[in-house]
Amino acid sequence: MLKKEEEKLNQIKGAITDLNRQAMETTKEVLACLEAGNIECLKDIKISAKKAHAKSVEIDNMIVTTFALYHPEAKDLREMLSYLKITNEYVRVIDNIRVFLKKFSSNCSKDIEIKSILEYTIPMIKSCYEALVGISEIIDEADHETIEKFYQKISIEESKTDDLYSMVEKNILHAMNENHDLSLEYFNLLSALRRVERFADRTLSIANILLFAKTGRELEQL
Repeated sequence: MLKKEEEKLNQIKGAITDLNRQAMETTKEVLACLEAGNIECLKDIKISAKKAHAKSVEIDNMIVTTFALYHPEAKDLREMLSYLKITNEYVRVIDNIRVFLKKFSSNCSKDIEIKSILEYTIPMIKSCYEALVGISEIIDEADHETIEKFYQKISIEESKTDDLYSMVEKNILHAMNENHDLSLEYFNLLSALRRVERFADRTLSIANILLFAKTGRELEQL
């Protein structure tokens, strides 16, 4: 690999890492609020889907420019093509966090039995955070066996969110049936938690793409 091409690839990887770090930091803030039982502080968490989109476009332009100038081949080409897909996934991650914050904080009225919902919401957010940690490890890892171990960890965390969502969905639907006056609030809370499940789905999608970028394994074989 040419030195300048290697510098460009490292610059692109660094920008991807920054996107992942932004998602991690925001998720950690959300988790801190929920663990403290302070729903109001969710409203103070600042996150911008527009900024995330602008950053993704910036990274995509860096990749296209690198294609044009250096014509990367083999593994480097595979990595950069993969990063083009990853940027869009991060935009979705950020948007899912943003919608969750808005819907969850605005529908937790004093009449909602929030403790029973947080019982599932907190571990869902924890699993999303742990998945992002795993992604950060994959980005910097070269050993194929280690990469696959981190991938499996992310897959487990995503599976946890599916199970937790199924359980909290059942509880919320029961609460809606018992409290018709609060049915809209409960429905919106369920919708917010659906965004967390999608957040986890996106982390697994990113892990899939990174696994392919780093090891060359075909995604359909996963």
